[in-house]
Amino acid sequence: MRTTELVSGFRQSAPYVNAHRGKTFVVMLGGEAINQAGFRSIINDIALLNSLGIKIVLVYGARPQINRALENAGLAPSFHQHIRITDDDSFRLIKQVAGELQLDITARLSMSLSNTPMQGAQINVVSGNFVIAQPLGVDEGVDYFHSGRVRRIDTAGIRRQLDTNGIVLMGPIAASVTGESFNLTAEDIATQVAIKLKADKMIGFSEIGGITDEDDRIIAEMMPNYAEQLVQNAQPTLAACPSTLAFLQAAILACRGGVPRCHLVGFADDGSLLQELFSRDGIGTQIVTESAEKLRQATIADIGGILDLIRPLEQQGLLVRRSREQLELEINQFTLIERDGLVIGCAALYTFPEDNVAEFACLAVHPEYRDADRGSLLLNSIIQLARQQRFDKLFALTTRSIHWFLEQGFELLTVDDLPAQKKQMYNYQRRSKILALTL
Repeated sequence: MRTTELVSGFRQSAPYVNAHRGKTFVVMLGGEAINQAGFRSIINDIALLNSLGIKIVLVYGARPQINRALENAGLAPSFHQHIRITDDDSFRLIKQVAGELQLDITARLSMSLSNTPMQGAQINVVSGNFVIAQPLGVDEGVDYFHSGRVRRIDTAGIRRQLDTNGIVLMGPIAASVTGESFNLTAEDIATQVAIKLKADKMIGFSEIGGITDEDDRIIAEMMPNYAEQLVQNAQPTLAACPSTLAFLQAAILACRGGVPRCHLVGFADDGSLLQELFSRDGIGTQIVTESAEKLRQATIADIGGILDLIRPLEQQGLLVRRSREQLELEINQFTLIERDGLVIGCAALYTFPEDNVAEFACLAVHPEYRDADRGSLLLNSIIQLARQQRFDKLFALTTRSIHWFLEQGFELLTVDDLPAQKKQMYNYQRRSKILALTL
């Protein structure tokens, strides 16, 4: 049984291995994730991404470690507008903390012990002056001292290292053109690097597994505008997790800056990074510039996907059987929902111009995706197509979904109400119910 699960999982992940190879990911590893027991597994998983040909920029933060060091030294953390004020005494400690973490992370990524996931990895970890900083200066009379922000990114230098399969490691300290050093946030660095590199993904770790809705269910995907509403409305989950809130704000900026997808996963869930990247539904929350699901017209390349979707329903007698040849001839009449290369829903529009009516047919939704009303999405799309072609009525035949059609505004008809061509094809053994919607 274990072998079967391994093979099945490996096969399902293969499309994502191919899709991610050669892509650039900016991974933001907050100090909270570094602190917890599963940090070693996260490093192993990042090393695995590198071995699969994914170009990794790893940006680490150090908030909890810095706060602890300041407390041990008897120095009270000071903030203005939620930004740390980094005076001389604080900065000396912050540089020590950041330096220690850089050495620790480098050492972890350099490990290649036998009987570990990193056996034989031989990863080249590169750190350098890829980020040029500038001071925040004075705001409302408050001097931020050594707190800064990103001024410039050496994208060419980063790409040279990534092209040699190295992992570029960046911490929260960056130098300026005047030879000074400044304390930056990991979110600022990760966001600007992801935008300037035109990264394919930015990934962050959180105390929680993702952003949740009112029923405490993880929201798998959201657009930047919706994410911004959650931030502005101070959602309780976000208010309780400052690092999550900070990453969400960074993800909004990154998406609007051209990064297609930003992922938030939980650092407490073992293997969450791999589950998010190499499974169709993931495990965390994505902030995306466009949905992973696409509603579009079918093409001849979709024949196999549609057949895989409708065959089980044909075998159950829920759909009229269509041959591959018939489907090839009718493919232009199909609309489908695609998710990461998988056809998860389809429907067809058959027209009867002589009677000025059209048929809504072959509605099918993948069993694992029937809880988000995708059937209604397909129906609404077909209705719009029928209206664009100026048909007066849309009818459908069904044996099991009568109430669903009634809920959508359809009304029951008789066989005599069908267009002449369809009436001749009516199967009296199936005794399908006929419903129609006036357009």
